[in-house]
Amino acid sequence: MRDTSVDAPPVIDWGVATLARAGETESGDLHLVKRVGRGTLVAAVDGLGHGAEAAAAARAAVAALDRYAEESLPPLVRRCHEALAGSRGVVMSLAYVGGVQPSLTWLGVGNVEGVVLYAARNARRARTSLVTRGGIVGGAALPELRTDEVPVAPGDLLIFATDGIRPHNNSPTRSSPGMARARMMRWCWSRATRGAGQAGHEQSGAERVSR
Repeated sequence: MRDTSVDAPPVIDWGVATLARAGETESGDLHLVKRVGRGTLVAAVDGLGHGAEAAAAARAAVAALDRYAEESLPPLVRRCHEALAGSRGVVMSLAYVGGVQPSLTWLGVGNVEGVVLYAARNARRARTSLVTRGGIVGGAALPELRTDEVPVAPGDLLIFATDGIRPHNNSPTRSSPGMARARMMRWCWSRATRGAGQAGHEQSGAERVSR
């Protein structure tokens, strides 16, 4: 359970872009960005397959994340696993940004990529990548759930990308036009901004995804 005893200013700016697969009216890629305690929960969820059944599994996962958001990340994933019993399941990556000290705690099951890009020019390395665990949330059994914590600072960038986004021109936020047309995708980011207000936006369409 997270400490919610002290109110604090929101710590991120965020945005999302999505594009359904050609011929489909629904995307199985969904997200949740929710203020929790002294920080913010960020999640990217990808329902297995595509179309209505994938979207239904993703919605069930996001509903469980929203309902139990005050729990820490491993129990939260287990809640989703229980809620998705009998469905085709999802893969997901989660992060909790904020807390008493500027930090990011994250966890991934499946192939939703996560990366933190450091803004400081003198940072020892330019980025840190999330090590995800193989498996399916809602499948036969969950893998061992272990979180990792990384320090963050104002201006750092967190990116979550489903398998519809592929690195292009050395940028993890760019995708090839062919992938943009062929696959469902959703990406979201959070920027650690000490004392800044939380803002968000969503946009659908290939022009936003393939920037």
